[in-house]
Amino acid sequence: METKQPLKENSTNQPTVKLENSEWSLDNFEIGRPLGKGKFGNVYLAREINTKYIVALKVLFKSQLQKCQMEHQLRREIEIQSHLRHPNVLRMYGYFYDETRIYLILEFAGNGEMYKYLKRQPNGRFSEPQTANYMAQLADALMYCHARKVIHRDIKPENLLLGIRGEIKIADFGWSVHAPSSRRTTMCGTLDYLAPEMVEGRSHDERVDLWTLGILCYEFLVGSPPFEEEKQDLTYRRICKVDLKFPAHLSTGAKDLITKLLKSRAEDRIPLRKLLEHSWILQHLSDEVRSRLPTFQIMQPNKA
Repeated sequence: METKQPLKENSTNQPTVKLENSEWSLDNFEIGRPLGKGKFGNVYLAREINTKYIVALKVLFKSQLQKCQMEHQLRREIEIQSHLRHPNVLRMYGYFYDETRIYLILEFAGNGEMYKYLKRQPNGRFSEPQTANYMAQLADALMYCHARKVIHRDIKPENLLLGIRGEIKIADFGWSVHAPSSRRTTMCGTLDYLAPEMVEGRSHDERVDLWTLGILCYEFLVGSPPFEEEKQDLTYRRICKVDLKFPAHLSTGAKDLITKLLKSRAEDRIPLRKLLEHSWILQHLSDEVRSRLPTFQIMQPNKA
């Protein structure tokens, strides 16, 4: 796919428009630089010609999807993500396809990939205030998803992006599922982030996302997941035993929240609303993040 002239990437000045079109095609977009590469295709910076709106265009190759039998998973991802509207969930505006490729029209996250940002930090980890603000944003987004019976099932740095104001964005719903009534039994997600019920082959529900939040919080603060081992069976064993070890630099509040999320029994994990009320979160939550979170806008509408 040929790229055209460089595109201006400052999305703070984008026009307020609705990208709605039932007959999208590649002719609607100017294509800019590559933003990333994936197993099934690439992501490009793009600009919608009529509105000048900057987006990310994810280009997937049908042959690769068919080869790995991922068509059903992609259809589910599109169906789920295109209906979600939350400041910390990456927006999917639409999709189109041709004979060989499928194109997803996505919100452009100006500050790029969370995984790369984390690795660039001193010692490969975030500060406690930074982590607490990310956790609050993710908890709010997952509350929104769970209220709509959507379970993400694969929260990890590689599936998160950063918006132009540094806000976190859940960006990949490839393993997500809409489960209005049933408990799920499919093992999915990433090894270091798997909840005990998945490792042990038990059924699971939306509370697997609480476990992955605990793993993520630990990785943000320490630089690596808590149960990481060279051999898979050792990782599995540590997950099932919840063999949790904290480095000395972590505060009591951070350790308390992580411990309350990483419970072997799903019913013992701290609920998302209680997470948002946790003293460690409230201690570090910035006014800017608080003002953007829908839950806090409801809880404290008259806050001075």
